Amino acid sequence: MRFSSAEFTDIGAVRDHNEDAFLAFPEGALWVVADGMGGHQAGEVASALICDTVSSEWHRYGGSLDNLQLRAAFELANRRIRQYGEETLPGATLGSTMVALNITDGRYCVHWIGDSRAYLLRNGRLRCLSRDHSQVAELVEQGLLSEEEAETHPLSNVITRALGVEAEPRIDQVEGNVEPGDRFLLCSDGISREFALRELEVLLSDEPIEDISRALRHAALVKGCRDNITSVIVQIDQAAAGQVRGSSDSTLPVRQWVQ
Repeated sequence: MRFSSAEFTDIGAVRDHNEDAFLAFPEGALWVVADGMGGHQAGEVASALICDTVSSEWHRYGGSLDNLQLRAAFELANRRIRQYGEETLPGATLGSTMVALNITDGRYCVHWIGDSRAYLLRNGRLRCLSRDHSQVAELVEQGLLSEEEAETHPLSNVITRALGVEAEPRIDQVEGNVEPGDRFLLCSDGISREFALRELEVLLSDEPIEDISRALRHAALVKGCRDNITSVIVQIDQAAAGQVRGSSDSTLPVRQWVQ
């Protein structure tokens, strides 16, 4: 399967340090975005531990992780975050959201916990594949809030799940077939809070993805983004869908950014 990706992370317009991290293994069809929380530099440690753990497991398994192995890697990262918190910051809440895309044999699988999101642009239409684990999202699901009210709700940044918070992390996943021309966006909430779905749809419909990535970063900064911003855009080659991952001719290097 042939694909390409473009990534960035930025401190944003307000924050004084970056608690986001990302991992990009184009030749392994695996991408991860993590958004740490906890303050006192704890958030950036949590997000870095997720990316470092997945990277280590990816190399340990010879440059490939199936979905069960990837889930086990996240559970290992969860234990490492909790151990770090207990040893270094007792009593503090240390954790990180996570969203990941893994492509195997013509199928995608998105894993997530928290409010980092995964989107899919297909045939010019953008939809969100993940569902936020947040208090506001739960209120919307219960019919107590509208989508519009949720955008400005004072609890919009309160999440209900994250790696490192519980001994047994509740990670959700969604799967589907990859189609020619599919384009995925993984992002931290610093991006999703700044752009409506239609805005992202317009931005992601441009070419090439490297220009889209730069435009998205610039637009977020112009909006005065209040949080760190991280984006990973993955493009499926027009002739790639249905091919096995082992036939990938991608020559892009492994890319990782952690604090």
